[in-house]
Amino acid sequence: EEDMSRPKRYHPLLVILHWLSALLVMFMLFSGMFSLKQMPNTPDKIPALALHMGLGIAILLLTVLRILVRLSTRLPAPATTGYAVLDVIGRVTHILLYVGMIGMGISGMGVASQAGLFESVFERSGAPLPEDFFVYPPRYGHGYLALALLALIGLHIAAAFYHQFIRRDGLLARMGFERRNKRE
Repeated sequence: EEDMSRPKRYHPLLVILHWLSALLVMFMLFSGMFSLKQMPNTPDKIPALALHMGLGIAILLLTVLRILVRLSTRLPAPATTGYAVLDVIGRVTHILLYVGMIGMGISGMGVASQAGLFESVFERSGAPLPEDFFVYPPRYGHGYLALALLALIGLHIAAAFYHQFIRRDGLLARMGFERRNKRE
């Protein structure tokens, strides 16, 4: 049964925030794991850290904004896979994606705070970078959360493909930019 009182698509601001977040998070995960982590902690790393920290703060703020917009707009009916267990996994995965993005921001700020990075990166204090960021406990959380987020994103993408190519239920259109009806 289709609930006619619910929109068929997400609010356009949620769509924009979703895709912007997706691009930024993927960029940050891959650049953090395959570039930033490999660089020695010399002054040459500061511009890359500035970009990483700035985008990390932006993602955290976008995530909070996204949650607020989600709570204040009408949403489409919950998606279904046809299997109750998969539907629960889908809902839990979405919650964990939000928790993971917030956790990444908080753990990143924890590392930055403990390592004095706000001063050395943004205020250009000239203080040397720490020899190893893993001396700061939040760095472990940041790393493990990155791996968890990658797994959750993989699950999220697999579910989107399942809906698009196996169920063929048009679920991806809900997160698209097509014109909405006035009642949506």
